Amino acid sequence: MSAPGHKTDAPDAGRKAPFPRSHRLLRHAEFERVYKQGKRHFASHMTVFYLARPEGGMRVGFTVSKALGGSVDRNRMRRRMREAVRLNWNTCSAAVDVVINPKKSLLSAEFAALNTDVKRALEVIQKQLVKQK
Repeated sequence: MSAPGHKTDAPDAGRKAPFPRSHRLLRHAEFERVYKQGKRHFASHMTVFYLARPEGGMRVGFTVSKALGGSVDRNRMRRRMREAVRLNWNTCSAAVDVVINPKKSLLSAEFAALNTDVKRALEVIQKQLVKQK
């Protein structure tokens, strides 16, 4: 039995929409393909690479260089980016692979600014891919 106010008391308390493996880039070759063949979008706190695919929905991958800090900082950046993408997932309905590379400023940026950067990037990607068709 858990203590009162613990997350497990309410069945849906604190529950988020999942970020399943099918929505993520997982293999090195997938990242390389996006970097080499894709286009990029520059935002104030990140660089976003994207490449259209034949079918399916959007898949997202995150890369955080060791030059940006220790593992604690890099993992915090990754968690913040993942949450911003999760909140803005419905902004881009195109079949596309996206790789997000943060800048050092992402660590100290307000989450609202990060969220706006991700939303704007996904809107740009959606417009570019619709224009190409």
